[in-house]
Amino acid sequence: MEKILLVDDDVELTTLLSEYLAEEGFSVDATDDGRAAISAAQAGTADIIVLDVMMPRINGIDVLQKIRRVSSAPVLMLTAKGDDADRIAGLNLGADDYVSKPCSPGELAARLKAILRRVRRPGASVVPDVVHAGKLTLNAASRTADWDGRSLSLTGTEFGLLEILARNVGRLVSKDELSRLVFAKPATSFDRRIDVHLSSIRQKLGVRGDGQAWIQSVRGQGYQLVQG
Repeated sequence: MEKILLVDDDVELTTLLSEYLAEEGFSVDATDDGRAAISAAQAGTADIIVLDVMMPRINGIDVLQKIRRVSSAPVLMLTAKGDDADRIAGLNLGADDYVSKPCSPGELAARLKAILRRVRRPGASVVPDVVHAGKLTLNAASRTADWDGRSLSLTGTEFGLLEILARNVGRLVSKDELSRLVFAKPATSFDRRIDVHLSSIRQKLGVRGDGQAWIQSVRGQGYQLVQG
């Protein structure tokens, strides 16, 4: 049973979500203290953390920043509807996804399952599923990546996106395909989460000899990982 830590000071909402997620087969703990999320991430006591941005004492963005200093545990942010600044800040700091409040328990459960599928890969073969793409080596079983001989530190969502591009190296992958495979939903016109995650990956890969990025984008069409 996968364990969720739900961090939100809205008691009515956390009670509703906890009951629904329990019916979906999750073990759920709830708290209104962001410091508990940092401790859980560091100790590895939660499989995934749901973190509200607007928290008392220490806000969700600060909590996420502290989590990323000690752990790569998957984090889904709860943000105010239409608050793009918080969403982008969260994604830039390493959040795996976000859901706008007020949120449907069903949508939240679907997003959590999608993230956990990317992280856990249930039923993966005992033989490591290794993908080579130029300077990149991905081990899909252990969820580890090396770039030009050095280890890459990736969030679960970043790994999922990079794995798709690596398996299709040199081929353009549409934004809609990436969104469906990684977030389990089609891309929308104003959804920037993929762009933000890929921007983070680009920074981690550095640039090619000609100064261009290893991940190229074609406006309105998609993205591709350059072979080298």
